[in-house]
Amino acid sequence: MPYISAAIIFQLLATVVPALERLQKEGPAGYKKIQEYTRYATVLLCVIQAVVWMRIMMGSEGQLVYPEYSNSTMVFLMGVFGLTAGTMFLMWLGEQIDEYGIGNGISLLIMAGIVARMPSALMQLAQNADFTLGGLASSDKIGPHKLLFLVAAFVFVVAGAILITQGQRRIPIQQAKMTRGRRVYGGQRHYLPLRVNHGGVMPIIFASSLMIFPSMLFRYFNRLWPGNVTGMLSQAFEMGSFTYAVTEVALIFFFAYFWTTVQFRPKEMAEQLRDHGSFIPGLRPGRRTAEYLERVMERITYCGAAFLAVIAVIPMTINVALKIPFGISSFVGGTGLLIMISVALDLVQRIEANLVMRNYGGFLGGSTRIKGAYT
Repeated sequence: MPYISAAIIFQLLATVVPALERLQKEGPAGYKKIQEYTRYATVLLCVIQAVVWMRIMMGSEGQLVYPEYSNSTMVFLMGVFGLTAGTMFLMWLGEQIDEYGIGNGISLLIMAGIVARMPSALMQLAQNADFTLGGLASSDKIGPHKLLFLVAAFVFVVAGAILITQGQRRIPIQQAKMTRGRRVYGGQRHYLPLRVNHGGVMPIIFASSLMIFPSMLFRYFNRLWPGNVTGMLSQAFEMGSFTYAVTEVALIFFFAYFWTTVQFRPKEMAEQLRDHGSFIPGLRPGRRTAEYLERVMERITYCGAAFLAVIAVIPMTINVALKIPFGISSFVGGTGLLIMISVALDLVQRIEANLVMRNYGGFLGGSTRIKGAYT
């Protein structure tokens, strides 16, 4: 978590800090420098989070350590050092996978942590399942109708997540023709792909992180000043309430547009098309092209944000409406499912690209078929 947070922070700072923006444009050398800064920030964030976690674990409410160690400074320092060293090892392991393996190392580690919870969710589902006729009337048990709904919802959400992750709006691009001597170069027609879900899982992560604070704040106020107003606000922002769901949906839309605005730069894209001698048919290069790209991106971002909102609300709705444990309903939607799908798709694409590269026949003949790809 500290490494992901540091990477997001520097990704956002690169859009407002000129020095980081220049480093990004330097290519691999600048990327390595930003990676170095990210590692330093990871250590700082990890120490801060480790201190907070150790205070929670050694506090009177946590009760996660033996009583004789609750006031030990040495145990506190050893815990902070152990959490920091473990995070540094995971960061190093992820970078080694990036360099020598296939796929994004940190994403694969996160995906492994999510998949590791699936057996316990299946065991919980098996323990709560009731296939008798009485199970249909019991609200605490998962009867056949709820089980069929869970299977259908899982298939539908996975198919929709794959569709929205791979979905693109292809803008036709025409390359200008150039005549050199008696030969004519250029004139090819290709496409500029714009992703429907440009922000990925970032809008859900930001929205869910911010939704933690209102419930904690109003719960704290309710303990200090018990009353109807503070009690009503505390209940309104509890997970599963209508106010909580509406606020989270609004935050997802906001952060989807915010992340797209930060990462997608139509003016620079229009200038790059003009410099390479390409243009969108029917539009002048420059300002008109940038306005068109921005208008198209606003429309497709709305569709992507709406789908992300549905994905984020489904587990909470199933948990409240059908009385299904959240550990089971969380695999029907939410951030974890999106991360699993996006990482799995990226891993499959990298494996296919590696296989094609190793088995490419070239221009001088040879078979381009991948072994095992055909029967």
